Amino acid sequence: MDSIGPLAGPSQAPVDYRRVFAQAIDRLHAEGRYRVFIDILRNKGAFPNARCFAGHNGPKPITVWCSNDYLAMGQHPLVIAAMEEALHDVGAGSGGTRNIGGNTHYHVDLENELADLHGKEAALLFTSGYVSNEATLHTLAKVLPGCVIFSDELNHASMIAGIRNSGCEKRVFRHNDLAHLEALLAAEDPSVPKLIAFESVYSMEGDVSPIAAICDLADRYNALTFLDEVHAVGMYGPRGGGISERDGCAHRLTVIEGTLGKAFGVMGGYIAADRTIVDVIRSYAPGFIFTTSLSPVLVAGVLASVRHLKGSSVERDGQQAAAARLKAMLAEAGLPVIPGDTHIVPVMVGDPVEAKRISDILLAEYGVYVQPINYPTVSRGTERLRFTPGPAHTQAMMRELVDALVEIWSRLELRQAA
Repeated sequence: MDSIGPLAGPSQAPVDYRRVFAQAIDRLHAEGRYRVFIDILRNKGAFPNARCFAGHNGPKPITVWCSNDYLAMGQHPLVIAAMEEALHDVGAGSGGTRNIGGNTHYHVDLENELADLHGKEAALLFTSGYVSNEATLHTLAKVLPGCVIFSDELNHASMIAGIRNSGCEKRVFRHNDLAHLEALLAAEDPSVPKLIAFESVYSMEGDVSPIAAICDLADRYNALTFLDEVHAVGMYGPRGGGISERDGCAHRLTVIEGTLGKAFGVMGGYIAADRTIVDVIRSYAPGFIFTTSLSPVLVAGVLASVRHLKGSSVERDGQQAAAARLKAMLAEAGLPVIPGDTHIVPVMVGDPVEAKRISDILLAEYGVYVQPINYPTVSRGTERLRFTPGPAHTQAMMRELVDALVEIWSRLELRQAA
């Protein structure tokens, strides 16, 4: 710690670095939004069952209710077998960036599968969905001189970072507000390059964007489109291509971005687009060029997951049924669940301290694991618990969860649904 102690020049008061850092953490504690990581291990093949190491009496059985492994594909026998086979075939790591030793046939195969999933000419893998958003938006705006990006106000932090880091002009439109978006587009110089960036499923609200209508505006005002499908790939559409596949408009989108760490159950991110755009990102994006490529073991697992979900709707159907059932049970119990037709089940709390208290009680007393969602992930005053029921969550598990929430709501004298 001596390396960050007080330093001073000849005529300057010393900077107390420890104090500055401690105050930054103290602010989070004071606002009730200091984040605590829960120490768990999932039980292979038995998800959502897991064990928690939060206490001092050894692992405690818990039920996981907040995983983004929406379809439990991270536990699927085909995925695990593919990863084991790759591990014994080529070893653990990729060995470098894609340009220097890290391009394997697994990577090439997966990019072809993802391009096919979205009906695009090409795809490109990244180490995460965050990186694929940031690197692609940053690079597109850099390559297009004078580009203006039109961004939905609820876009993910990774999209915001990419837009900000590009240094381009941006226009933020009200969430899913087509009239506001059109007004902003119409006010812009027709000769200026334009890009509309938005999501399909907004993960904290659980609502869906009007993709076709946004594409109509893009056509009218000669704009490119960038759709983040991270919370929809694998989940919607006959082959898991997302909301854009479900709604029959994937071909109208310039770039589709997705993740490999949610419904596909492993890790990574990607974009799918025409060959020229993908080549531009591959050739110019620092977040792609200078990053060690995904381990072929991970890529092999994703490859098995994508191929399976292209042909199987069992997992999607089970997940949608579970989400609808839990929403109905929460509403019937008078709990403030946000209605919607997607797989996201948010229960509003409206206070970061109370959200954390509820989460702590659920884990300690009921063996239920759900993390509180606080600012900056959501706006202040809209703190919530976000449940992600999957095909393996039983009705008995749901009943135990709802009963626990009802008891805690009563104990803490929290406001119920109107």
